[in-house]
Amino acid sequence: MDDKKVAFITCVNSDYWYSECVLYLKHLKIPDGMSVEIIPVRGAKSMTAGYNSAMKISDAKYKIYLHQDTFVVNKNLIADLLKIFADKSIGAVGMIGCLHLPITGVWWDGMRTFGRVLHACEPESVVDSECDEPAGAYQEVESVDGLFLATQYDLPWREDLFDGWHLYDTSQCKEMSRAGYKVVVPNQSADFWCIHCPKEKPLDPKYRRYQKIFLREYGDELNPEV
Repeated sequence: MDDKKVAFITCVNSDYWYSECVLYLKHLKIPDGMSVEIIPVRGAKSMTAGYNSAMKISDAKYKIYLHQDTFVVNKNLIADLLKIFADKSIGAVGMIGCLHLPITGVWWDGMRTFGRVLHACEPESVVDSECDEPAGAYQEVESVDGLFLATQYDLPWREDLFDGWHLYDTSQCKEMSRAGYKVVVPNQSADFWCIHCPKEKPLDPKYRRYQKIFLREYGDELNPEV
């Protein structure tokens, strides 16, 4: 693995959104000695399949998996992530997530959530989704949202279980935990790191199917707050 390289990996089905995503990536400050590669995955059968295919072709130690409608506005992102990943016990960094997963397995149902994301779901409708901020540089959590997930260790995404577009992120966080690594959310009290522009829509009925799969696989490992 090349510890001087960062790969940005995205499953793409809209060049309109992805071109905007890449525009922001190209304006990031690259620390001396580091290199960056940008990997689009088109025609993926699932998020896990797309991410696994990109993971296998990239030798970058640091991989950042992000949605095509996620725009990174923190120009010092790479340097900030390297500081966090200096702690080798940290496997993944996300922007927003929950301290403990509830019995539903859905992170946003958690009692205590941490992190921050600027959501721009509709024109002229921008919401600063700010949860609790870490007391220090970062807060360990059980799960984060898949809009942005940075890793320093390659663990296979559970393509065998999650063959769609839901709960792949929470699954990967649990796989990090199983491997003995922490998942954290950075302190963003000074300013948010990402803008997310998802289109408002009803919850996909298929979500419940993957929720059941998730709970069958990881349910016994959950310690929900009461």
